[in-house]
Amino acid sequence: MPSAEDNNLLEVILDSWDRNNRILVNLLRALPEGGHEARAMPGSPTVAEMFTHLHYVRLVFLAEDVPECALPVPEREWLSEWEPERLAQELDKSASAVRHAVESRIRSGREMDLHYDHPLLFLEHMIWHEGYHHGQIKLALKIRGQPLENAKIGPLTWRVWMNKTAKA
Repeated sequence: MPSAEDNNLLEVILDSWDRNNRILVNLLRALPEGGHEARAMPGSPTVAEMFTHLHYVRLVFLAEDVPECALPVPEREWLSEWEPERLAQELDKSASAVRHAVESRIRSGREMDLHYDHPLLFLEHMIWHEGYHHGQIKLALKIRGQPLENAKIGPLTWRVWMNKTAKA
């Protein structure tokens, strides 16, 4: 992590994306037994479906806006399959591709192909979208009677944003 005096805003922004993905994967791994089946209400997507949706959305926007950095897009979006470690790997892959796409477009000065006025807006959209679903996932678990206790989930989520990293 660059220091405040480094003035390397791009590295700080890319680090925020890395942290966002770490939080998402931490949430995935912290789910209680059966939590992937939770829904906020009848007819709403399950927790598993929300995680697969997040991965899918990343890949669709990459394909549309930065095709040179795109990965294959799954055939379906809202999958209820539940293999948490495979899904964590997929989220890590799509996060890395998003990071690379934003960095390459900013460094080259190229605009996005279809959406967004600037590559940072793509990254901000992804973070906002994933934060929205993070809240839905926690709500669905609470409604199901399986809330994530702050003492357990706080260090895996909020603290990832807030704690300073060790200086080398």
